[in-house]
Amino acid sequence: QVQLVESGGGLVQAGGSLRLSCATSGRTFSYFHMAWFRQAPGKEREFVALILRTGGVTYADSVKGRFTISRDNARNTVFLQMNSLKPEDTAVYYCAARMSGNGGYYYSPSDYEYWGQGTQVTVSS
Repeated sequence: QVQLVESGGGLVQAGGSLRLSCATSGRTFSYFHMAWFRQAPGKEREFVALILRTGGVTYADSVKGRFTISRDNARNTVFLQMNSLKPEDTAVYYCAARMSGNGGYYYSPSDYEYWGQGTQVTVSS
């Protein structure tokens, strides 16, 4: 059984920073491609960032240059450093894991097998 647990969300003013963490258990973390998604009220879940098991990264255009995804295989954890936050970044942030495939364009929620419970990020103006 794979478990993903997010932490680090909260309330921050526009221009501020937060660092999200997602701790995993149950399978060998280094085998996973890991991603962050977010979902604002009334909107669909959207892709934020991806880090492949090889370390390659991809970002949504809306967060490029402001967010950084990273992973620590020794700690079975993926991180999302969020800087220069904007009110439109307000959402529930989810981490997701995918084991299959050797790398590619995993940008849809349906591409992922495992999900965390989410952590709320609220950016005030």
